[in-house]
Amino acid sequence: MVWHLIETGANTGKYNMDYDIELARKCGGDEGYFRLYTWNPYCISLGANQNINEIDLEKASADSIDCVHRPTGGRAILHAEEITYSAVLPYSASYSAKDIYANISIALLEGLKLYNPLLGEAELEGVQPNFPDLLKSPSGMLCFASTAKSEIKYKGKKLVGSAQRKMEKIVLQHGSILCGTFHRKLPGYLVCSDAEKNILTDELNGKTTEIETILNEPVDYSRLSKCLVEGFEKHFKIKFNNTISVLQ
Repeated sequence: MVWHLIETGANTGKYNMDYDIELARKCGGDEGYFRLYTWNPYCISLGANQNINEIDLEKASADSIDCVHRPTGGRAILHAEEITYSAVLPYSASYSAKDIYANISIALLEGLKLYNPLLGEAELEGVQPNFPDLLKSPSGMLCFASTAKSEIKYKGKKLVGSAQRKMEKIVLQHGSILCGTFHRKLPGYLVCSDAEKNILTDELNGKTTEIETILNEPVDYSRLSKCLVEGFEKHFKIKFNNTISVLQ
């Protein structure tokens, strides 16, 4: 299989989501894509089936924060100080979507360890939460209020959130690698009471962490990106056919 590396830099929420879905549509049965990107302006993304009325769009707009739906599931995320990845590749009976999900997380872990050995304490979540019950609670509005099986956590706190969608024989998986703390401001943009916002803020503070927080230093985004690429190549035993943009 031929692997393509794509680094598209900072773009709007619509551009980023359209790019991911177009990659999945164009992906052939003998190729895979690994893409790294960021967001400008900062953006709240909602799961494919999440109601946009849960977001205070007027406040978000006033603060120059974009809002978009993801093609994948899950709940709201405020994309700010992070590196976002997407991976697109075919799946089969011998290499299922679940296998892909777990292996991508392991590849990201390899990259995190290369960036700083302290991140070697990060691990995959081994238990799947009860999502139907979770979605009935206020914290069900937030993606980072819970950790799904095979997502990456550090000392019990979620560090990387991922979501996946199957399209015919192709899997699209993307996720947020938290670098800074700005994402914790998300409850301030939800349509709910001040009391609920305070509860959700406490949940994010208690259940999430970021590379900057773990290492107590600013993140070198360029070096982190290089380490993530190396980790992906190391785990999947591949070399990328470097590509700036396959959609031009």
